Amino acid sequence: MEHISVLREEVLHGLDPHVGDRIIDCTLGDGGHTRAILERVGSMGRLLAIDLDEQNIDLFKKDYLETLSQVIFVHGNFSRLLDIALAHEFNYVQGILFDLGWSSRQFSESGRGFSFMADEPLDMRLDAYHGETAADVLNNRSLEDLGRIFREYGEEPRWREVAKAVQTRRKKCPFKTTGDFVEVVESIIKRWGALHPATRVFQALRVEVNNELENLQNALPQAFELLAHGGRLAVISFHSLEDRIVKRFFKQCEGVIITKKPIIASRSEVLKNRRARSAKLRIIQK
Repeated sequence: MEHISVLREEVLHGLDPHVGDRIIDCTLGDGGHTRAILERVGSMGRLLAIDLDEQNIDLFKKDYLETLSQVIFVHGNFSRLLDIALAHEFNYVQGILFDLGWSSRQFSESGRGFSFMADEPLDMRLDAYHGETAADVLNNRSLEDLGRIFREYGEEPRWREVAKAVQTRRKKCPFKTTGDFVEVVESIIKRWGALHPATRVFQALRVEVNNELENLQNALPQAFELLAHGGRLAVISFHSLEDRIVKRFFKQCEGVIITKKPIIASRSEVLKNRRARSAKLRIIQK
């Protein structure tokens, strides 16, 4: 499945990178934004690319050998952005980007259970080497904790019933695959319209496994600190929980908010790429 970078032109316009600039891409992903930025900064520019999924880094290196002299790759968590950037002398940079979406490859090819469309091991970890898996969460967390996850991170109206159904199922047989979880969810939530019954709870589980919201909250102040005067921070979020964190942080910053309202994808982009429909881009200048 081909990955199409969301809001590509809008990111370029908003960050406004120039020849020779130093930019940090905190979420390399499939590298679409990275490649576009590299074209703007030219051979004199430099880019620090961070990703928690090591496969993304390996694939980019393989596919874009001609850019490797311009890019420093770091397999790591952007919650440690300041340490990572300073270790590679990326201070006072002209731009920083967070694209909080997930790549097409992660959903279709990773084999880690990010999607409910295929029956795969219930892993969901971006970093395949550390931390609890999604199966660990479903099999071991308390009823109250499961309810909190589905309610707060998935905003699922029937969170209590789903949590109880998970508890009942695991007593008989532990969760191992996405199919196990989907079966339980579909026994509680019936399909209505285009939204799959498992959409919200899968999001909730993924957010919990990867500590997504806390990592974002920790990273944003570090990113703003790393900017040079006049530098810009751009964040693309894909659900209300992320966007709320970004919006609140920008309001607290002593900077100029470039996007009074978030930039959303055009109708033509959404028609080409359905994942763009929920994307919101916010930009602030230091």
